[in-house]
Amino acid sequence: MVNNWLITGGCGFIGTSLIKKILKETPHSYIRVLDNLSVGSREDLKEVCNFNEKKIDDIELSNGVNLIVGDILDFETCYKVSRDIDCVVHLAANTGVGISVESPRTDMEVNVIGTFNMLESARLCAVNNFVFASSGAPAGVVKPPIHEELAPHPVSPYGSSKLAGEGYCSSYFHSFSVNTNCLRFGNVYGPRSKHKSSVVAKFIRQVLNGEEFEVYGDGSQTRDFIYIDDLVNAVIMASNFNKGGEIFQIATGQEVTLNELVNLLCKILDETAKCKAKIKFGNKRKGDVLRNFSDTSKANSVLGWKALTELEDGLLLTVKEFIK
Repeated sequence: MVNNWLITGGCGFIGTSLIKKILKETPHSYIRVLDNLSVGSREDLKEVCNFNEKKIDDIELSNGVNLIVGDILDFETCYKVSRDIDCVVHLAANTGVGISVESPRTDMEVNVIGTFNMLESARLCAVNNFVFASSGAPAGVVKPPIHEELAPHPVSPYGSSKLAGEGYCSSYFHSFSVNTNCLRFGNVYGPRSKHKSSVVAKFIRQVLNGEEFEVYGDGSQTRDFIYIDDLVNAVIMASNFNKGGEIFQIATGQEVTLNELVNLLCKILDETAKCKAKIKFGNKRKGDVLRNFSDTSKANSVLGWKALTELEDGLLLTVKEFIK
């Protein structure tokens, strides 16, 4: 069992949700958070735990949560925060197709060089387990459902950078015996996602603010939406999985069109907040895949994991949290 954690990007949506779960299950765990605060904030971390902010040369093992403000592009920082750690959960990333198309170099530097820095630090510090947050984007243009053995054909710089991260994870397992496991997250949603630019969070935020929501294309594109609690359970299971070199699809296995999602959210927002959505249809976004959903049978058989939350139930919980 993991006692000493390092979570990069730990002030973000997934990171804070993971920390809340770890502390609930094992309250005496030590959690070290590395975050540059470009998306998540101290206030976001404070919502789920009490923490001490430490300087990079003033960190030591103790119960509780320590925040180190730093960047994964700085190797010395990555190395120092990786000492005395059982498992690295690498969540810090440049996320999203759109921004990777706008700035492919930034996407590459953060997602490739940053991941390499964390893997090399884990190797030098003899970290046992390394969990890499990947995506369905590396698979790209393939006939769904996506599974782990499909040849990847990424269509966006984001997909390419995550594919490179998966490649480095594989090589660090086979060359250096670091137990690396890559989790290809579906489209995650849930409470505490207020900063995210993903479709669920953006839709709820804009409708509650009385703004118009733009659907890219005709809304027939499909995705696999996974509730945050289910995803966090997968991360914890992978963190305690003492084998490496694996990729797991972490999603629900359910193909949902964007139009179906929007209709569900409209219904929930109307019933809970008396808000009527204003929707327009725009141009298809560059780098977007038309169909995307996952075969999660490997995660079920190898990790013993499966998603449990129905989409409508998860969306209702998410909307209520945004309203609150």
